[in-house]
Amino acid sequence: MTRKQGAAARQRAGHNQEEEPMDKKKGSPSAVPLSPTRRRFLQQSTAMAALTAAPTIITARKALAAPTEVNMLAWYGHAEPDIVEDFEAKHNVKFKPKYYAGGDNMLALIAQSPPGTYDLILSDAEFVQQLNDAGYIEELTPSDYPLDDLFPEYEGFPGHWKDGRLYSVIVRFGYLGVSFNTEKVTYEEANDYKVLWDAKLKGKVGHFDWHLPNLGCLSLRDGNSVPGPFDINDKQWGTLQETTLSLRPQVGGFFDYGGTFSSLKNGEVWAMCGIGDWITGVLRKDGAPVDSVVPTQGGIQWTESFSIGKGSQKQDLAKAFIQYITSPPGQVRSAQMAAYPGILPYKSGWEALNKEAPAEAKRQGMVLNGPNAVDLLREGRIHFRRVPVQQSLEDWNDFWSEYKNA
Repeated sequence: MTRKQGAAARQRAGHNQEEEPMDKKKGSPSAVPLSPTRRRFLQQSTAMAALTAAPTIITARKALAAPTEVNMLAWYGHAEPDIVEDFEAKHNVKFKPKYYAGGDNMLALIAQSPPGTYDLILSDAEFVQQLNDAGYIEELTPSDYPLDDLFPEYEGFPGHWKDGRLYSVIVRFGYLGVSFNTEKVTYEEANDYKVLWDAKLKGKVGHFDWHLPNLGCLSLRDGNSVPGPFDINDKQWGTLQETTLSLRPQVGGFFDYGGTFSSLKNGEVWAMCGIGDWITGVLRKDGAPVDSVVPTQGGIQWTESFSIGKGSQKQDLAKAFIQYITSPPGQVRSAQMAAYPGILPYKSGWEALNKEAPAEAKRQGMVLNGPNAVDLLREGRIHFRRVPVQQSLEDWNDFWSEYKNA
């Protein structure tokens, strides 16, 4: 029995019993009863005390109410404490994440789940239109979000809008190119995708096991920068397959999310294409001799955005979280996410990060005065990752499976 329960039991046991004064000489109860006036006074005092305590009890019960559970589908890290703890405390919610790697896996998870399963869906931008076409996400009200705070390059972001209606809000982005062991590969060598075929890297090239970023970078190696690495004709697609298959003897392994980190950290792999600072930025903080560059042929931009799941019963909370994560405090946390860092698309986010974490702002190129990370996009060296334009997603996925088994 708890202390509170014991007190309550004692109170119940003594209810309606009158106080009996002790005989001072004998130490026994006196037979003198309480007067009606005193009895009435005590009863009224007890009632008044209960009424006075009631608001405190109600407030305490409210504070101790179980948090509301919010289901999030996302890449690993987005529902971890370093990102959501402030929001959870303020709104008395608890995020329940379902993590995935790769947009194909995300679509499969949603297709297998009843409508309304996910309140928040973090998606790679190139898959937002597919989410919308399949009826998996809700329409959003643009004025609810700080879209006027975006850098001009990210206003009206492709795929987030359809027929003038908003369905997803950009949160952060990063660049993909060549990632490498700085003790085995020089920066000059890594600045060209051709380094992947260097004899010294035989068996030391690795792949993050997802076709879009890898084939996108190798498409740039083939010179497919206009109209873009994902918008290629049949002849270019055939050449890209030949280029990729020619790299197979160099490859030592295909890795999942965790394996990508460990293979670079322990030296199993010396070079990878299709990844970037979202991997090596974390490893460098741990002292690993690795880095990433955007080669001269160009790089790919990954872009993450939040949507509200169709049929969610917690849309107000989902909207509030998107508002939080796109605000300066949320953006500062997002840029430094423990799982993997990202560049911010909001101007006020850059300002806040430079105040709170100037070293990280500088490391990621979010410099307020001078050359910065967005310049690569402005110079035409960065291409937004997309699903294939002239082939199907299945075509690229099937070829990737063939390549892995070659």
